[in-house]
Order: sequence, then C-alpha cells, then structure tokens
Amino acid sequence: MPIYIIGIAGGSGSGKTTFTQKVLSQVNDSKVGVLHQDSYYLPRPPTHLKINNELNFDHPEAFDWELFRSHLEQVREGKRIESPVYDYNSSRRTAKTQSVGPCKVLIVEGIFTLWDESIRNLFDLKFFLHVESDIRFIRRLFRDLKDRNRTLDDIIRQYYDTVRPMHQLYLEPTRQYADIIVGEETDTAAAMLSAMIKQKLYELKS
Repeated sequence: MPIYIIGIAGGSGSGKTTFTQKVLSQVNDSKVGVLHQDSYYLPRPPTHLKINNELNFDHPEAFDWELFRSHLEQVREGKRIESPVYDYNSSRRTAKTQSVGPCKVLIVEGIFTLWDESIRNLFDLKFFLHVESDIRFIRRLFRDLKDRNRTLDDIIRQYYDTVRPMHQLYLEPTRQYADIIVGEETDTAAAMLSAMIKQKLYELKS
C-alpha cells in the first residue's frame, strides 16, 4: 500500500504539535495518521546525559531510535502499530499505547524528526519550523506551567542547562535537511500543506 510520509521538525516551543493539529483539522480525513517522536523517549531518562545534575531530554540519545524506526517502517508498510504514550509530568512512558495506522498519509513530528539519516530517507516531504528563541522560550514557559506541573525555576534552569545548548548544538543543524522552512506564518503553511495532503489522498485513491 503506497503511503506518503511528512516529517515536521523544530525546536521546543516552535509549535510543531499546534501546526500538525491545524493541518489535521483542515484535511479532516481518517486516512491521515500522526506519529509523535516524544512518544519514543527512552523508558527511563538517560542519566549519563545529565548537565549540572539536570536530566537532558533534548539530546538525540534521549530517544529510543530503534523502536521509533521500527514503528515508522511498519506504518510505511501499511501495518498498524501501538505507539507508546509518554507522561510529561513524570517524564516516563506509561503502560498505555495508542494505535497508529494503517493510513495513506503519515505526519511525523518531533524535535529530532530530521536527525537520523535512515529516518529522513523515509520521508517524502520534510518541514522545519524556525521560530526565534525568545518566542520559543515564552511558549515553552506557558506550556510547562499550565500543562506539565513545573515550577518557574525548574523551567528556566532546564532551558539554560539543556534545552538551549542542545538546540544550538544538535537541533538547529538539522534545518539544512528540510525541504520547506516555516517561520511565524504557520496558518499559511498549514493551509498549503493541507491542500497538498488532500491532493495526495486523491492521487492515492485513484
């Protein structure tokens, strides 16, 4: 079964999930699936990546690449997979899973979506959301205070200890692999991508 795969990358707070939701709501088709890279954090935070005794969730080695790649390949082959469910409050995987696939179009979103070459090669179209660091920080601040039960001090410390340096060292360089770089005008980009997906679904149906 042919499947069209779209990768969406960008820094923490760049709006990847919001952008994906905009696209999904405009396409409104059950044949479009989503795979969240955050679901593939390692079962336990890697202690060897600590910086200033701060767990580092923004390093490529914090992810279970083997499982992520395996699940992505299975969905690409037209199969259904059970994706892990991640709990941000406890920073752990839960025992729950979420079914993904089979589908005609798959959107894969996460900070290091474009990091691994073997995974990049599975994508038909690659996006990178480029948002200035001050905007990303403010978004992250509000999100973590509101939804992730974190304190202001914890958020600021984590940002300067791990998020910011890891973004500069590992994440920002992956922008070079994107086919399309999106700035602040995500509404326009979402409308464009939605139209492309609708056209692709029509072609795959024919």
